[in-house]
Amino acid sequence: MASEPMTAEDAAEDRLSDERVVADRVAKLARLRERGVEPYGYSYDPTHHAAAALALFDAHEAAHGSDQELAERVRVAGRIVSKRVMGKSTFAHLSDRTGKIQLYFRVNDLGEAYGLLDLIDLGDWIGAEGTLFRTRTGEVSLKVAAFTLLSKGLRPLPFGKEETDPETGERRVYSGFTDMEARYRQRYADLAVNPEVRDVFVARAKVVTACRRFLDERDFVEVETPVLQPLYGGALARPFVTHHNALDMQLYLRIADELYLKRLIVGGMERVYEIAKNFRNEGLSRFHNPEFTMLEFYAAYMDYEDIMRLTEELLVHVVDSVLGGGPVKYGEHEIHFAPPFARFTMYEAIRDIGGVDVPALDEDGLRDAVRKLGVSADEVKTMGRGRMIDELFGTLVEPKLIQPTFITDYPREMSPLAKPKRGDPELTERFELMLAGKELLNAYSELNDPIDQRQRFEAQKRLAAAGDEETQPLDEDFLRAMEYGMPPTGGFGMGIDRLVRILLDQPSVRDVILFPTMRPE
Repeated sequence: MASEPMTAEDAAEDRLSDERVVADRVAKLARLRERGVEPYGYSYDPTHHAAAALALFDAHEAAHGSDQELAERVRVAGRIVSKRVMGKSTFAHLSDRTGKIQLYFRVNDLGEAYGLLDLIDLGDWIGAEGTLFRTRTGEVSLKVAAFTLLSKGLRPLPFGKEETDPETGERRVYSGFTDMEARYRQRYADLAVNPEVRDVFVARAKVVTACRRFLDERDFVEVETPVLQPLYGGALARPFVTHHNALDMQLYLRIADELYLKRLIVGGMERVYEIAKNFRNEGLSRFHNPEFTMLEFYAAYMDYEDIMRLTEELLVHVVDSVLGGGPVKYGEHEIHFAPPFARFTMYEAIRDIGGVDVPALDEDGLRDAVRKLGVSADEVKTMGRGRMIDELFGTLVEPKLIQPTFITDYPREMSPLAKPKRGDPELTERFELMLAGKELLNAYSELNDPIDQRQRFEAQKRLAAAGDEETQPLDEDFLRAMEYGMPPTGGFGMGIDRLVRILLDQPSVRDVILFPTMRPE
């Protein structure tokens, strides 16, 4: 469904048209009440969803070898999405979360109640009861013996002209709700008229369920940690700031769950995870929303090699559970999730794919390499070595990594919470998984030396003083927890929104977030 920007004239014409329709529907509302019909019901008890009703008739037909009317009474409920009046009979389609079913109303069956159909509009919710049969055109339908208005819609939904390709079954909509910004703002209307959008969010829920099941089956405990924090941490990002009136103190919306989850490891919980909303005060793009969902888990006695193996198993489990297996179509690509995933160290990737040999460069050479990417000299001056390496990787390498690829052994400056790499303390035991040209997840052998951790925090503090806005603050309470002793631990953090966007071949994270952050109208 292509999106065309709406002009001011178009918007004004649409508002006037909507106002006329709303006035007409409000008048119908009054006429319904004059006839003793309550237009906003309290409850209804359907016996079948639309898909189940259709399946019931198909089973009856197969068992009896006949398309005769099914005697069993069926009740369905949903929204009216089409309506054709043909004198003393009316056909309509009722839509619910499982699909659509045709309704057949006749004055001979309904008597005076048939006249109420004049007051029923597209978008109204009704309950209908009757018997199933197949029409002469071959469509299974419900012959309505009684119906109940459940909710009168006052504003017209942006239904378009709908056609179904007879060969592929693909649904095509013309002149429907195509303005993407309006669809994001009015997700309720988007869901109402575009069933494929509902399918996306049902599949998203299945992704979350699959992740949860995978971890539950491996003895992880799901926990909840604070959203409002006296000190943010666990990632290099700018936080949202708020104020607690009763305590008269500044608080931050969490940017990550990490430091609280590791406190639980110190406490002996050994395997914990959280699926939670995080908040980062960053820009908006097709890859970023300031409010997003993360899965983080931590396991005592594991290192980053163990977490890599667990990552491969988790993603294969999710793809199998939600999509029935791979490969996964993403744009023009086919993504294969068969382990083992490709693997490069950070420096190998920048050298072999990006053409820059970082270890061979001194500080000035590194700054020159970053400036060549188009970063201003003033901005480069504020960057530490870690930020500059990250800039090189993000520009020269990351967009080229389509298949799942582990990038390992990050420089110490980029990883203030990861353990030093065995054999090379200037690197850390950290990896990120790249997928479809973006980082999907981040994991470490977690730093558990409190003295080393303090030194890393102090180095981050110096970077903040030099002007870097995305640093890890020094957290004394977290250091105190570490001083009680933290076992060797592997940690993992994955963006659920990004994973869903790729698995479901959606162009933007806004397409997989029900209510994305938007600029004011």
